[in-house]
Amino acid sequence: MGNGAVADRTRGARLERAEPVVRRLLLVPEKRPRTTEGEGGGAGEAAAHRMFNVSIALSGLRCILGYVILPVITPALGAAARVGPVIGIPIAVVALVFDVIAVRRFWVASHRWRWGISAIYVVVMAMVLALLIRDAVHLA
Repeated sequence: MGNGAVADRTRGARLERAEPVVRRLLLVPEKRPRTTEGEGGGAGEAAAHRMFNVSIALSGLRCILGYVILPVITPALGAAARVGPVIGIPIAVVALVFDVIAVRRFWVASHRWRWGISAIYVVVMAMVLALLIRDAVHLA
């Protein structure tokens, strides 16, 4: 047995120990055995994929507004510096809510990519949260 097999087993054991913690954090009910797509398991995964698309689009919109559109448009229009945060804060809050809902959907569906998707969402949510904090500081 090579070192790769030992590393895979160790990683699997860590994820297995972390799974109940993440499920409690996201308020996901106890783990159910996965069903096959023919038994209705595909519906939960399809809902998770739809929510992923919507929430990533909202987070992307917030980032585009914060980094591209508002820094260029508001000075060009002579708008006050407070316009960006007034628009950005509500969009950021909605984006973060949708992000959490989407991650939760992947966990409720026991999706096989739930750990990878969760990692992507942590990065996306960190960027949106950074913009939210920046906007809140600008309004203060």
